[in-house]
Amino acid sequence: MREITLVGIGCGNPDHMTLQGIAALQGADLILLPEKPEKPQLAQVREQILARHLGAQRPRIASFAMPRRERGGDYLDAVDDWHRRIARAWTEAMAAFPDCRHVALLVWGDPALYDSTIRIARRLDPEMALRVVPGVSAVSVLAAAHGIPLNHVSSPVAIMPARQLTARGWPEGFESVVVMLDDGHALEGCKVSAHIFWGAYLGMPQEMLVHGPLAKRRGEILALRKELRARHGWIMDIYLLTTRTP
Repeated sequence: MREITLVGIGCGNPDHMTLQGIAALQGADLILLPEKPEKPQLAQVREQILARHLGAQRPRIASFAMPRRERGGDYLDAVDDWHRRIARAWTEAMAAFPDCRHVALLVWGDPALYDSTIRIARRLDPEMALRVVPGVSAVSVLAAAHGIPLNHVSSPVAIMPARQLTARGWPEGFESVVVMLDDGHALEGCKVSAHIFWGAYLGMPQEMLVHGPLAKRRGEILALRKELRARHGWIMDIYLLTTRTP
């Protein structure tokens, strides 16, 4: 049976790679490399990681066009269809290299935290043995960049996608919430009296950090997101909200 290894690569900084992750890439004979025509910079980041840690000894590369998720309609149905098409794209890309038995795929952050790559890998047909190498999550890098703990003493912290913050509001019983996958709408609509710790391109040369009362920093962050996306062609950001004074 062929094996696929999902390797967490952190937020894009080659220094975020763990020794286990580097070893997994070195042991692969094929690397799957997604390409997004509208965001070629993301493929370039992966290329930089490979160049840094594998040099000229890199294995063969199987590039594939990353399918887009259909907008509108039922969200969960759209995601299910999207995952099915991604799994098919992987299968078709690997079919050109039937002699390669050990395949690796670079995954942003940590594959187990608000990422669907593991679910997609389990949909492959024919089935492949699955191995997951954990990575440095954006949640950890955000806290480190601001020099803060995620939670207050003896207090839980929630980690949730922006979609849920918008739909359900602030989760009961939590003083701290990490919000991921926000296109700006959840931040714009959140009216909780809170302090925000925001970061974009964490660990990268273009890293940007903002913190302060949400009411005072909201407009600044939304404007900065728009500017940065236009400047770099893409943006990955995350933020922590806390209702207790830091």
